[in-house]
Amino acid sequence: MSALVISALDQAAPARRLADKLGAPFAELEIHRFPDGESLVRASQASATTIIYDSLDRPNGKLIELMLAASALRDLGAARLVLVAPYLCYMRQDKAFEPGQAISQRVIGRLLAERFDRIVSISPHLHRVSSLDTVFPGAETTSLSAAPLLAKLIQADGDPADVLIVGPDSESRPSAEAVARELSAPFVVLSKVRESDRNVSSKLDEKWLAPGRAAYIVDDVASTGNTIAAAASVLKAAGASRIEAAVAHALLSGKDLRRLRAAGVERLRSTDSVLHPTNAIESAPLLAGALRGEIE
Repeated sequence: MSALVISALDQAAPARRLADKLGAPFAELEIHRFPDGESLVRASQASATTIIYDSLDRPNGKLIELMLAASALRDLGAARLVLVAPYLCYMRQDKAFEPGQAISQRVIGRLLAERFDRIVSISPHLHRVSSLDTVFPGAETTSLSAAPLLAKLIQADGDPADVLIVGPDSESRPSAEAVARELSAPFVVLSKVRESDRNVSSKLDEKWLAPGRAAYIVDDVASTGNTIAAAASVLKAAGASRIEAAVAHALLSGKDLRRLRAAGVERLRSTDSVLHPTNAIESAPLLAGALRGEIE
């Protein structure tokens, strides 16, 4: 058997798309959740190389079931386990900001590195740590950029020459710059002032006040949408003819999306790295390109 792609039922659709792109067999994990919150995980088959697709949004329950799945697959003979986690959880806490805080990136990184031979992700939300190799010591890592996917979405809307790519804060610079490079379009990064988790403001350099230009706010992840909403308010005041947003990972609630529309964002689109109503482009081709060597 060539490499097997396996996933939980709730992620079967994107996992199956990946398997189809790879020309690999696909199977689903059997997961039973008991009334007390415990999970029973069963894998019906494994191959020497087994690829587990498990995007880690809303992660706490998923992480336990992932650990159990990895153990079951090893018991069935999987010599090489590859975790495809298009969205990686617990990446933002890469230091103790106050005494007594757990450094969750380090804890989760070691937990996964001990069980998987390779970890593949898309645009991981890293800050002071620049490489996944540092996050997952001893494991092979592959970090894929979502920029080609987001650029493809924007390009389909019309002439990129009329587009301004906007990073809503300094942390979004790599994403915005990469998308702008794909489109040969100008980009700008706003200055953000964060007063709390849900209260931020943005500033735009006056040289970018260009009435009539379509502005696309680009970022790797949108959790609440507050940073994007703050950026949209500034762009609207600056005379942008249209304001849209494109992100790799969408975690927003319906209430958050309504807040974005109220702030002037006509549309937010995302990749299917996290299953969400805003999904507009599949990540399977990008992932398959990185995984071909696992099935050859």
